[in-house]
Amino acid sequence: MNLFGFSIKRANTPEAAPTEQHSSFVAKTDEDAINIGGAPGGFFGQYVDIYGGEVKNDSDLILKYRETSLYPECDIAIDEIVTEAIVSTHTKPVSLNLDAIEGNGPLKTAIHEEFDNVLKLLSFNKKGHDLFRRWYVDGRIVFHNIIEKENPKKGIVELRYVDPSKLTKVSEDILEVDKESGVQVYKGSIEYYLYSEVLGGNQSKTLATGTYNNQAVRINKDAITYVTSGLYDPSRKRNISYLHKALKPANQLRVMEDSLVIYRLARAPERRIFYIDVGELPKKKADAYLNSIIAKYRNKQVYDANTGELKDARKHVSMLEDFFLPRSSTGRGTEITTLPGGENLGQIEDIIYFKKNLYKALNVPLSRLDPESRYSIGRSNDVTREELKFNNFVSRLRQRFSYLFLDVLKTQLMLKGLVKEDEWDSFVNEINVVYKSNTAFAELKEFEVMRDRIDILGQFTTYVGEYYSIEWIRKNILKMSDEEIADMKKQIAKEKAAGEITEEDSEAP
Repeated sequence: MNLFGFSIKRANTPEAAPTEQHSSFVAKTDEDAINIGGAPGGFFGQYVDIYGGEVKNDSDLILKYRETSLYPECDIAIDEIVTEAIVSTHTKPVSLNLDAIEGNGPLKTAIHEEFDNVLKLLSFNKKGHDLFRRWYVDGRIVFHNIIEKENPKKGIVELRYVDPSKLTKVSEDILEVDKESGVQVYKGSIEYYLYSEVLGGNQSKTLATGTYNNQAVRINKDAITYVTSGLYDPSRKRNISYLHKALKPANQLRVMEDSLVIYRLARAPERRIFYIDVGELPKKKADAYLNSIIAKYRNKQVYDANTGELKDARKHVSMLEDFFLPRSSTGRGTEITTLPGGENLGQIEDIIYFKKNLYKALNVPLSRLDPESRYSIGRSNDVTREELKFNNFVSRLRQRFSYLFLDVLKTQLMLKGLVKEDEWDSFVNEINVVYKSNTAFAELKEFEVMRDRIDILGQFTTYVGEYYSIEWIRKNILKMSDEEIADMKKQIAKEKAAGEITEEDSEAP
């Protein structure tokens, strides 16, 4: 622009140049910022959902999960679950165990290297806790696998998070009519994803009209990493979150707490009841006389600190203040009594009941949510049954969440030409994702079992060769498999040849 004869314009500096972005259907945004998207304005509303409401689509269901997760009791329980599942330390929270895959050392090395790249793409060392929480609350987590079109063998260059409320997985069945019988025959299906920024994930209406091409983006199945909770509603058509069964107790607890607050406000104060003697006055005159008494005793002078003046703060009669009731002349005059306040305001057993139901729905032991309870590490018989069930529940969550790493790892290995799809399917079940544990319970339990086996082994040693064979003891006392026995024999022979084990050491089974 020209101003007072001077030309004012932006300088062409490197800082002002736009940053390089990879091609994607979803914009890369700062998660801490609000993306206005050029909208001129908007509004934010909030309401109390007493009965849970009707869920019309997956987008509404996800928003309901997120709203419930912000409830204080739910947030504490979810944080307990996520903290137990993902342990943030100075080392990697997850790693791979490829011991079950036989041979092929170079392939194992490549898998380990690509797994480290996957963790870097996810920024899992820093965002692991947040990603697991998103997956747990939403019941699914979605990433766009971005590659360079000119060089796809470079692999995935960016994993961009996609809001699951804006994306829908679609499966179109391929049907053909049999010429002889005239019956439609299923020939297969085509799977893809629909992303809609406008509809907010509600592609059901769009699919019904068949006009989704104009309003939603169709995405190839291989370009998306889509990991669900594995849970479904009774119709088996809608994926739900682990938080789904906590919706009802959370709504019940919210209603009970709101009603308790209302009851406390209404019943806490003690109020006066004025029985005004109106004698034999007619109704209209009695009402006028009663109103004059009310106005006389309801005048209230209040000091205004802002202006320094006294002002009349006359208020209408309400349920939280005094009552004025007329009474005809029956030998009794004007009387003032007191209406007592609520006497059971401290009884909150029903609140505690619904709170326990909420924690049970989230599979969190009640002892973990008690601030006065102590945590102790001891023998397995000192661990409660609830704690053991919670440990198994977290293990199932970890196993399901591992599909995120395996799916991205598969795509990465196939793009770089390290494995083919049939090769991946042959050994994917042998890949174990190992999570760091937040407690020493599993390790203590393993050592405890091993110690008991060694104690029993010492008692059976004197009977070896007379009543029991070494093979029987290895399989029934030490619980070793045939593969473990063969590997152990090889290791013992190798250590004997190296002189690490003497003949006296090898006498025991």
